[in-house]
Amino acid sequence: MENNNQQQIVGAIIVAGIIIAGAILLKGTNSPVGNQPLVNNGNKVTAQVRPVSASDHIIGNTKAKIVIVEYSDLECPFCKVFHQTMHKIVESNSSVAWVYRHYPIPQLHPKAFHEAEAAECASEQGGNDAFWKYIDRVFEITPANNGLDVAELPKIAQAVGLNTILFDLCLGSGKFKEKIEGDIDDGVKAGVNGTPSSFILVNGKVIDTIPGAQPYEAVMQRLSEIK
Repeated sequence: MENNNQQQIVGAIIVAGIIIAGAILLKGTNSPVGNQPLVNNGNKVTAQVRPVSASDHIIGNTKAKIVIVEYSDLECPFCKVFHQTMHKIVESNSSVAWVYRHYPIPQLHPKAFHEAEAAECASEQGGNDAFWKYIDRVFEITPANNGLDVAELPKIAQAVGLNTILFDLCLGSGKFKEKIEGDIDDGVKAGVNGTPSSFILVNGKVIDTIPGAQPYEAVMQRLSEIK
């Protein structure tokens, strides 16, 4: 009887462990994968995204009818892939602009918030062009999943032509903490729960979403359907 009870206890512990592990795994996949279907949601999209303004980081035709607003994490492997996709989209389509907003997920990537601050310091010193060069380089060299050595941040600043002394002073000040937290708050209000999460805006209105790291062909197909 005692052995039977012990076996039951062991079995219960194993089952509990499997359940907990499964929960952790699900939480760890906070970034939506790129194989979800991209469909035209018509008028069903109710997301409220902060209006695009001069304070945003934008690339492509600033007067474009279509704007894709992306919430991204600099240590997210899916974002690393989608970043290249978005570059290809705006470079091949003059009617599309791309807005980058920060959405670091500290539970998964503790370094990402600091990297976002570094990108803002690059922007402060070198403007929008320096911002994009900086995050391009981060995505290029990071192994993702919190793998970028923090010592690389001033090296990237130097590589994109910034004054590293001013850069380090900015990064150490924490002056852009509230700006990044503001992007995160806006993302939460818009329904972001993983990265990358993107919204398609037409004339300032959200008409659809791009879940995860969708491939170039899927995104272009959806954009081609917009009248």
